[in-house]
Amino acid sequence: MVWKDRRTEPGMAEAAGEPADPSLERALSVADEVWVAAALLHREQSGREDFSAKEIAARAGRENITGRLRPGVYVHASQHCVANRPPNPGRSRMLLATGKARRRLFRPGDAYHPAREGSRTVPERGNLPARYRELLDWYAREYVGAARDAQRADPLLAIRGLGKEIWKGEGADDYVRRLRRGWS
Repeated sequence: MVWKDRRTEPGMAEAAGEPADPSLERALSVADEVWVAAALLHREQSGREDFSAKEIAARAGRENITGRLRPGVYVHASQHCVANRPPNPGRSRMLLATGKARRRLFRPGDAYHPAREGSRTVPERGNLPARYRELLDWYAREYVGAARDAQRADPLLAIRGLGKEIWKGEGADDYVRRLRRGWS
């Protein structure tokens, strides 16, 4: 994409449907664009738990960060950014599948596919256009923070994941078989 310099007057780039800082938006990964769209949806519609991959892609299209909806946005929202799906090929953990084609932002503590271990869960602040950086603060303070507070308040949720190291690397059926070996 060739960027035209229409930024001679304030607001001209946005009015023309082009990014305000072409060099930054050009470097914006599709995964980061998907995260921004999902974060905006969560913030705008805080009563909803999740969104369809189509809604996330449509929100990215309305936001128009890069001047057009890139073809990879939907597939990133469906597969590449989804923590609890096998990597194909993307490994980021920015979204969590909550149902068929339903997604929400990934939170620390969510289950994820082992091949995605160590991958990104949020964009790097410096990779985001300045107008979206506050979403990272919102995410940490309100989205993750509120979930963490709710988990602390519920004693059953507080023990989620306790003991998972016991069967790490072992399937559930194999674990049960191993436990039952000495039974007669």
